[in-house]
Amino acid sequence: MMQERGEPGSPSPPRRLPLTALFAANAVSMAGNQITRLAVPWFVLTQGGSAADVGLVGFFTVVPVVLAAFFGGAVVDWLGYARTSVVADLLSAVAVCLIPLLHATAGLTLWPLIGLVFLGALLDAPGATARESLLPDLAAAAGMPPERANAAYQTIQRASLLLGPLLAGGLIGVIGAANVLWFDAVTFLVSAGLIARFAPRRTARENAAAGGVRSRYLDELWAGVRFIRRDPLLVRLVGVTAVLNLVESPVWGVVLPVFAREAFGSAGALGLLYASIGVGSVAGAVVYGAVGHRLPRWPVFITGFLGIGLPLFGLAFTPPLWLAMAILLLIGVAAGPINPIFMTVRQERVPPEVRGRVFGAIMALCYAAIPLGLVAGGVLLDLLGIRTTLLAIAAVYVTISLGMRFSQTLREMDDTSATAPLT
Repeated sequence: MMQERGEPGSPSPPRRLPLTALFAANAVSMAGNQITRLAVPWFVLTQGGSAADVGLVGFFTVVPVVLAAFFGGAVVDWLGYARTSVVADLLSAVAVCLIPLLHATAGLTLWPLIGLVFLGALLDAPGATARESLLPDLAAAAGMPPERANAAYQTIQRASLLLGPLLAGGLIGVIGAANVLWFDAVTFLVSAGLIARFAPRRTARENAAAGGVRSRYLDELWAGVRFIRRDPLLVRLVGVTAVLNLVESPVWGVVLPVFAREAFGSAGALGLLYASIGVGSVAGAVVYGAVGHRLPRWPVFITGFLGIGLPLFGLAFTPPLWLAMAILLLIGVAAGPINPIFMTVRQERVPPEVRGRVFGAIMALCYAAIPLGLVAGGVLLDLLGIRTTLLAIAAVYVTISLGMRFSQTLREMDDTSATAPLT
């Protein structure tokens, strides 16, 4: 029998302010990242760079995310989730500021730009891991079901795909691609302030995890990978996500900037294309947040990947802007539920005391192949052109997505009681 509010031993009233602050901090930080995502490739292209150069910059944007996610996961558990998020945001603000500052003073060529992009991305991953690690406890304190909390988190993150590119596309035409990055630096400062003010400093479970990391860092560094290896579902989810990220990464990091530059000649058009993905993914995440807890996960998960791959065939024929926006809108809708489902599954299966290490390892493994995909995509685009490159990507992506339907392991994501042991 459920206890009435106010009875001895009854749960505390929900505390929603820390969760709201986390949502807001992530929204601001991610919107700033989307500004950089659009501004940096456009800066490279307008300075005479090629598609291969854009792919090379993309390579050095993602490699540090992989390294920091893996090596920083244990640091997240050691420093604490809130403290890591604040420190990462403050240092990222400094790194981003240096790009427009050097461009306006000493000048900025390709390799110094790559160095600064590498540094900024290196700091992003621990902050993102820390904020996701905060989410389950803050959602529980707010009395929000995990499916709904993760869908809300992803909805806000996807909304950044709408607001950031629109803002960047408009501002680039007025103040230039390099100067737009000042706005990204401000978003990091706002995010750091929100987490510092409202997030809990450290829980008892974080303290327990921190003690282990301090004494056995090298051993704990591999704890996340070992944990994943013991869970067949996490292995399968990480594996298919890594492969599909490899295949699709050139579309978002290289093809769209070149497509917008060649077909429409404006950063505004590129902003509209990215924003279309944002609108669709927000809609998909909102709908999943409303009804997702009533739906079986694995069919929705697989159907989402098919919904990403199939429309890419239409994009390959370089349609007019309005049709390209509609295609990307559909892709966004299909993608909306994917991350909330993956987040919910790993939060259910990973004990709180190892979240930083395991979540960091998952991010590192899922992103590991993206740098190769970006470089390969840039080279293929220069050699084969937009149409052939996109047709090849779409065919491979759909084939892999269809193959996922025959995986018995993926059906286990609907088991909400599974939590893997620590040893």
